[in-house]
Order: sequence, then C-alpha cells, then structure tokens
Amino acid sequence: MQDGEIYVSAPGKAILHGEHAVVHGKVALAVSLNLRTYLHLNTNNDGRVCINLPNIDTFLSWDVSELKQLIPYMCGKREEAKRLDAELLRRLREFLDISNGSLDTCNMAILAFLYIYLSLFRLSELPSLKVSVWSELPTGAGLGSSAAYSVCLAASLLTVSGAIPAPLKEWDHTARWCQEDLELINSWAFQGEMIIHGNPSGVDNAVGTWGGMLRFLAGKIIPLSRVPLLRILLTNTKVPRSTKVLVARVKDKINKFPSVMTPVLDSVDAISCTCEKVLSEMTSEPITGEHYNILEELIDINQHHLNVMGVGHPALDTLCRVTLAKGLHSKLTGAGGGGCGITLLRPETDSSVVQTTAQDLKDCGFDCWETSIGGPGVQQHSPLSVKAEVLEILNRY
Repeated sequence: MQDGEIYVSAPGKAILHGEHAVVHGKVALAVSLNLRTYLHLNTNNDGRVCINLPNIDTFLSWDVSELKQLIPYMCGKREEAKRLDAELLRRLREFLDISNGSLDTCNMAILAFLYIYLSLFRLSELPSLKVSVWSELPTGAGLGSSAAYSVCLAASLLTVSGAIPAPLKEWDHTARWCQEDLELINSWAFQGEMIIHGNPSGVDNAVGTWGGMLRFLAGKIIPLSRVPLLRILLTNTKVPRSTKVLVARVKDKINKFPSVMTPVLDSVDAISCTCEKVLSEMTSEPITGEHYNILEELIDINQHHLNVMGVGHPALDTLCRVTLAKGLHSKLTGAGGGGCGITLLRPETDSSVVQTTAQDLKDCGFDCWETSIGGPGVQQHSPLSVKAEVLEILNRY
C-alpha cells in the first residue's frame, strides 16, 4: 500500500444528442461536463476509516477492526471487478442498517465507498484513511454526479492500494492514468454505479473516466479520440421528473404511431452522426462560424424532435425562449420533462451576454452555470491545481 495523500477529480456528464432515441437502438453522444467532483484521500495511523461528504451533510467513521469483520472470506485478488460480491454487499447492508429497497443518496454513497474499500484491501491490512469529497454537480439532476463520485473513489483507492501507479510526477499540476489503468478504474466505478443505481448503462462512469465525448449505441460505448472544448450554459429547471415515466411515454407513442415516430428516431440518429462529424472536423481544421451554425441548427432540430416525443416541459420551453432572445440555442439534456438543459456559447459570445442570460434564467427560478463540455476525464491533482475554494472545503474535514 502507498502512504500519503492523493487528490483526484472526475467530470459530470451531459447528453449532447440522442437521449430517448438511444433506448430504441439509435446513436447517442455523451459528453463530459466540466463541473467536477473532487476527492482528497489521506492515509494515517489512527485505526479509523472516515468519509466526509459535506454536499449531503454526511460525516461518518468506523474502527478498522469492526470493518475487518465484514469481509466474508478469503478469495483470489479482486483487482478485476467483474460482478458484485452479493455476500459482502449483504453484510454491508446489515452493518449500515440499509434495507434492500433503499435508494437514499447518503446510504448508497456510503455503501459504494465501503464496498470498494473492502474489496480492494480484503487481502491486506485494512488501512486507516480519511476521504473527503466535494462536488460542483447538483445531485439527482441526471448529470452523472454519482458516477463522478464512484470514479473518484475507484481511482483513489486503486492508487493507494498499489493496484495502479499514481500518474502525477513531482513537476506536474495534473496527470492522467494510462489506458489500461483507466479501464480498471472504469470497471470499479461501474461496480459503484451498480450499487447506487441497480442497473446502470455504464455511460456515466465511462464519461467520468475518459472525459471528452463518447458514442453510445446498442450497449456499446466508444470513446471518441479528440473533441473540441465547447463553452455552454447549463441550466437546471429544478422541475422534478421520473426517467422511467418519460421513457415509457416515448415507447407508448412509438407503439401508437410507428409510421410517424420511426422517422423521428431516424432523424435524431442522423443528428447525432452529423454532430459527431462536425466536432471531428473542428479538431482537424480551423474552427469557423459555419461549424457553430450547424451545431446550433442541430440543437434546435433535436429540441423540436424531443417535444414531438412528448418529453418537453413548459420550463424547458422558457429556457429555449429566454436564450433565443439573446441569439443563443438550447435543448434539454437527459430525460427531459423538466430537469436540465444546455445552451451552446460561441467563442465570440460576449461575457456580458452570458451574464445577463444567466441572470434572466435565474430570475425564472432556475439554477445556471457557465461551464464547458468535452474536457478531461478522471485526473490526479497536485494541491496547487485544485481550485482554492474547493481545496479549502476538502481540507476543512
């Protein structure tokens, strides 16, 4: 085991194009969202394991000796995360007094942490350590906050366990793991996601691990090698919605009007493929206004298609109307029916326009952030490269 401390971060995710259509065998494009989750892990000798999650007001600690009792049996080294260990999970649920049906955010976050910690250290001495996590992402908004958390847990615990090397060299500010190590991080993060969500697609943790943009089609996830960094406004309408209900609504509409809805799904598929082509061009040739014109048109067309599918909402219509009044183009991202939307910002969009638009959206009762999509996946940080306000929070606990 490696002594010391480690800082890591992972991005959230947004769906750029293809939400709902992806359920019916069409392409979706998922992008990293540069609102990040940060984790600070510190090993020590106090015989305790502590986790601090100030976003959800959760601060817990246990004696290493009581956690040791939970490891069900000795078995082969569990560096490869294939499927969940049902017995370890059962013992942890009992230990934490979590019923089988519980989906409480705090309980699931703790369960995922202890599961990965005990799985990785089960054959060695359980180390005393303290983990503190702070996220810029809102929870429950469909922006991959649980996956970013799981990716940070996997990367930090795998590194401290010695299963993968720390990529950060003395002179680096940030560093990324090699492809093979990222695959291991991703597989353990997926375990965390299975604990938290039950039956995840694997897209969110893949975006948190690799960053950039991923193409998702029929269960296959393909990271795209290079994508441009795009400025966006991210808006949370704060209108609650049920993904399950919205997915069922689209399915009903397709069953009711197959000849009407099938071309809509085919069109969304073509939008994803056209967008992917344009973004690829933007990394290999000078970026022009025409590239942005096409991206804006695709956003508008897709938003209309999502309304046709029945997953729009008056709050999302308000978002589109308010931003269009400033010459900006928006669409929902994720399940729809409320939730979040993204607004594309051109490089030349003046900061005063961005600020007044964000204020107009806040005046509608929405939350709004200026951020970017297409940034790096999980990375290790030197303390100097962590934002001062985030570092202050992480070091407070």
